[in-house]
Amino acid sequence: MKKYPKKERQAKLQEVIDANPFITDDELAKTFNVSVQTVRLDRVALSIPELRERIKHVASENFTDSVKSLPLEEVIGEIIDIKLNESAISIFDVKEEHVFKRNHIARGHHLFAQANSLATAVIPNELALTTQATVRFVRQVKLNERVVSKALVRKQTGERAITIVDVRSYVGDEVVLKGKFEMYHATEKVKRTDENENSN
Repeated sequence: MKKYPKKERQAKLQEVIDANPFITDDELAKTFNVSVQTVRLDRVALSIPELRERIKHVASENFTDSVKSLPLEEVIGEIIDIKLNESAISIFDVKEEHVFKRNHIARGHHLFAQANSLATAVIPNELALTTQATVRFVRQVKLNERVVSKALVRKQTGERAITIVDVRSYVGDEVVLKGKFEMYHATEKVKRTDENENSN
């Protein structure tokens, strides 16, 4: 694999990150055949923030005003794409605090929470509650793996409805979780009507 001179490498690294802000330092190191430490030094020299900060920046620019059903900081994982009432994608990096110490396997509730919060985030109304969930864990997820969850809205009806959201979570090309979430939702108008009926 070709090794670039420092200035050329840094210029190309900038181009790669501009094209894909969600690329990791490990992936960059493999792309340019250098150490992770070299990538980090290049990023510092170019004033490029680490991955988590880049994700937050993109999310704050694109999704803060879009997500209505819960605050963005309550989403488990980082949303990298969302089209309300259609689809959404989030990523979740499995770290030490997410795994069992004895075997470094991710605790299932973290993977469920990523999928469930993504299913909630894709709902376009302020009130969105999970009424039922069917989840199958296809394979174990381990420390340092990246989980990409993809939510797809399959069915919805009316102002007050149950929307079916299918979620698939992947590590690379492997499916690690399959979920079907039934989401109750209502517009703010219907929510106020419900509150008024309950108070009478």
